[in-house]
Amino acid sequence: MLWTIFLLLNGLLALVILYSSRSRQKNEPPLDKGFIPWLGHALEFGKDAAKFLTRMKQKHGDIFTVRVCGHYITVLLDPNSYDAVLYDTVSLDFSRYAQVLMQRIFSLRIPNHNPDTERAWMEQHFQGPSLARLSSTMHLHLQTLLRDEERSCSPAEWRQDGLFSLCYSLLFRAGYLTLFGTEKSNNVTELDIVYKEFRKFDGLLTKLARSTLKQEEKRTASLSQERLWELLSPAWLSRGKGSESSSWQQSYLSHLQREGVDTEMQRRAMLLQLWTTQGNAGPAAFWLLSFLLTHPEAMRAVKKEIRGLRLQEDSSLQRHPLDTLEHHSTPVFDSVLSETLRLTAAALITREVVEDKTIRLASGQAYHLRQGDRVCMFPFLSPQMDPQIHHDPQTFQYDRFLNADGTEKKKFYKGGERLKYYTMPWGAGNNMCVGRHFAVNGIKQFVFMVLSQLDLELCDPTAIVPPVNPSRYGFGMLQPEGDLEVRYRLKTLH
Repeated sequence: MLWTIFLLLNGLLALVILYSSRSRQKNEPPLDKGFIPWLGHALEFGKDAAKFLTRMKQKHGDIFTVRVCGHYITVLLDPNSYDAVLYDTVSLDFSRYAQVLMQRIFSLRIPNHNPDTERAWMEQHFQGPSLARLSSTMHLHLQTLLRDEERSCSPAEWRQDGLFSLCYSLLFRAGYLTLFGTEKSNNVTELDIVYKEFRKFDGLLTKLARSTLKQEEKRTASLSQERLWELLSPAWLSRGKGSESSSWQQSYLSHLQREGVDTEMQRRAMLLQLWTTQGNAGPAAFWLLSFLLTHPEAMRAVKKEIRGLRLQEDSSLQRHPLDTLEHHSTPVFDSVLSETLRLTAAALITREVVEDKTIRLASGQAYHLRQGDRVCMFPFLSPQMDPQIHHDPQTFQYDRFLNADGTEKKKFYKGGERLKYYTMPWGAGNNMCVGRHFAVNGIKQFVFMVLSQLDLELCDPTAIVPPVNPSRYGFGMLQPEGDLEVRYRLKTLH
């Protein structure tokens, strides 16, 4: 027994030495292993990725390699060099790390997962005529939910709520009804159950991804997963035949079946789709309205644009066609949304290095990447928060993406050179978010409805936008640490 323990300890020690003994080779990026064997920088990276990577960039420059839980991750922060990673599908693989996260977060295994066929399926439903139908259905559900708000209070009555809670709840429910709804979904109780379980699950998502859940959190996450799998099971979803949502659901299930995914994994894949399609729109709308409420000049500019579209002929949007928004130019709103996403969209773009590769930066410098490592880009830091690209990048400027003549600004420079990537909230290249147009349409519809139908104001006129929850860096839209208390009531006609 003692001999076995001795051998095990020797084996562990050998592994620690092996992982700790890596040194920088010729033409490799600067290497920063941290002081803790094997763990490296994992704690600091997980606590606040933006702060950690900013420190590393100041120390090492635009490319460096760090050790995180035994893995070596090369971080690239030069947007002029991103294409060298984004368009290499031979040496760099997107799907392997995605599979790891699917297993950790959603307990989902798709052995024959093919990102290309999945993307082709998504393009069928989130582009062209299918996108128009989904957006129209989303519009109708938003109208219904806001009418429910109308019925619950008189025109003169102020209601109070947290803005994040309000935005997340309404957009999640409308999106859920659009893509996952059945006749049973019209039951308010059922909608409440799905939303509450989803929020519990979403609150633990980053810890699931990093495998850092405490025992009680593991229990909570597991129970939420089980309940959501039950609510989203194909047997349930197949009941609402004939609707836009059932068409989308059945198509997705058929896609999974063609990929050889068994029934249990089909149930779990539905939760993945729920989070992918509904996890970001609510937070994005919250940040946008927060910035408008705390920047009166921006609010006045957006409301002026709304009035110019003649969307306020009565006290609601319910009589106005979706085409009014779809086919009219809204450069001010578009700039506000772009600026909001620049400040709050913070996904990590990760690839596995499947064979040794030499990456050449825009500067001409070449670096060697080792097979088995990962390479990662963090557009939130660069280009989105780069002061050489965006003046005073920490500050919200509603017209940052407007030219002097009111048209969309597309020319941004760094070091005198025009940038291809000056903001990247949806990713880029072959893995750019397919559902971005559906998400933008939903956010736009929601914000225009709220500003047209409701008087919305801060409970505390001196309140500021809450800080971000730093643990959410790397997982799409950021979420606030706390909330912003607002009050609202129905607009009255003058």
